[in-house]
Amino acid sequence: MSDTFVVTLTLLVAQAVRFGWDPNAPVSGPSAPPYWFVSIAIAALWLVNLTLMRSREPRILGHGGQEFQRVLSASWYTFAIIAIIGFLTQWQISRGYLLFALPLGTVALCIYRAAWRAWIHAQRDAGELQAQVLVAGPFRTSEQMIRRLRRAPRAGYNVIGVCLPARRRDGLADDLADIPILGDIDDAVTQAQRVGAEYILLSGNDDVSLAEARRLGWGLEGTGIGLIVAPAMVDIAGPRVMMSPVEGLPLMHVDPAEFTGGKYLAKSIADRVTSALLLLFAGLPMLVIAALIRLTSSGPVLFRQERIGRNGELFRMLKFRSMYVDAEARLADLRPASDGNDVLFKMKDDPRVTAVGKFLRRFSIDELPQLLNVFKGDMSLVGPRPPLPSEAEAWDDRVFRRQLVKPGMTGLWQVSGRSDLSWDESVRLDLYYTENWSLGGDFLIMLRTVAAVLGRRGAY
Repeated sequence: MSDTFVVTLTLLVAQAVRFGWDPNAPVSGPSAPPYWFVSIAIAALWLVNLTLMRSREPRILGHGGQEFQRVLSASWYTFAIIAIIGFLTQWQISRGYLLFALPLGTVALCIYRAAWRAWIHAQRDAGELQAQVLVAGPFRTSEQMIRRLRRAPRAGYNVIGVCLPARRRDGLADDLADIPILGDIDDAVTQAQRVGAEYILLSGNDDVSLAEARRLGWGLEGTGIGLIVAPAMVDIAGPRVMMSPVEGLPLMHVDPAEFTGGKYLAKSIADRVTSALLLLFAGLPMLVIAALIRLTSSGPVLFRQERIGRNGELFRMLKFRSMYVDAEARLADLRPASDGNDVLFKMKDDPRVTAVGKFLRRFSIDELPQLLNVFKGDMSLVGPRPPLPSEAEAWDDRVFRRQLVKPGMTGLWQVSGRSDLSWDESVRLDLYYTENWSLGGDFLIMLRTVAAVLGRRGAY
């Protein structure tokens, strides 16, 4: 219903702004209809595309970026179809009307979806709107799966039991002791019906043969219980995955991650153009901030720090100075009181932060000078967090993969909790971004950054 309301209201406003309140304003061209007919047709086409793109599927609502990507795709297809129809019929639909209606409607749809998502998140945080799941699979894989689902309650899956291989009779790890072991994997369908599970999540390998997995799928027919299959590979996004059936066996083709080529050139151009525009827009406020820093504490306006960039190259990252000039000398004494994770030092009430610096940090304003790093090419608008050389000394080859792309002003870890995240979770998010980034995903991360900054979660 909210999609219908937003699309209808947007087109009414677009027509009123462009043509006034005359519903019979005609479209230019041979046998062209009035604009009221065009508005109704566009609204119907838009809503159909939103449905065809499956933007309202329960499995994507409230979690991940697919929902917003599908809304953007539906809007783009609507615009493309209208352009084709206009070309074929020679109807000259007002460009001002279209350029007002479609972008405004797309933004409004995303805002409404974000509002609904906030409500869904609040409900799921309270334990509501959770799909009841029974996990079936090997012992260790099942434990890992349950932990991941528990770390992401907003995904909407509540594990109510687990079925393990017959030879495993010992209990789960201590942190999972509240999850009951309901029986063998062969009993998964019966147990799922008994406990009221809505899904069986199958995480199989040698303990679950192809024939057993197929029988499990057959056993679910007519029960109303869904089957979710977790692949052996993790942290791989959809654009890199293609399914192909071979003798009834669904093979998952995973494209290798690419770190060069036209896509990266497009990202670099977009970074530099956008950073230049943002610097023009933020130039005067940045001068005011610089003056406040100089007037309230001694020391330089900018803080320059050596960081590791793409492919391990060093660069000087810029920030507004938010600490007193002796901050580095006082770090050793404060390290035992760190509120951050095991690797990064963070302190919620850091005495080294100036009064102006507290405000700058709370809203991430201190990072605005990094737009100069982006324009220069050392950084990207979106990417992994730029690490200190001292942090990288203990890294293994797995963590170094995050440096295959440029570090960013914002990224997945920033919009997922920032300083509240553990080191392992921060690394996992940065690696996921490195392997799977896209321009569309970057745009969504930037939108989420605005919400994260305003919400001030993990900012200190």
